[in-house]
Amino acid sequence: MEDRIFDISFEFGNKQYKGWVNPSEDLNEAGSPVSFHVVLDDTSFGYVSFKDCKWMVNEERPEGLVKQVGKQIEKHYQF
Repeated sequence: MEDRIFDISFEFGNKQYKGWVNPSEDLNEAGSPVSFHVVLDDTSFGYVSFKDCKWMVNEERPEGLVKQVGKQIEKHYQF
């Protein structure tokens, strides 16, 4: 099985973030993973998913930061 985990890095709120994303094995109708386990700066960010036309996470996180994580996922998959 290929390693599907990929690295992300971006700046948000004058802070540099680095981490990684582990896509779920469950796929939606379009063939994309339904959720992504995200770790930022060695801390679990939560499970991120795209629902109702916006990125969401199962933890209490700043909305802008969730959007930035979503953008990194979109870049990787070229949505």
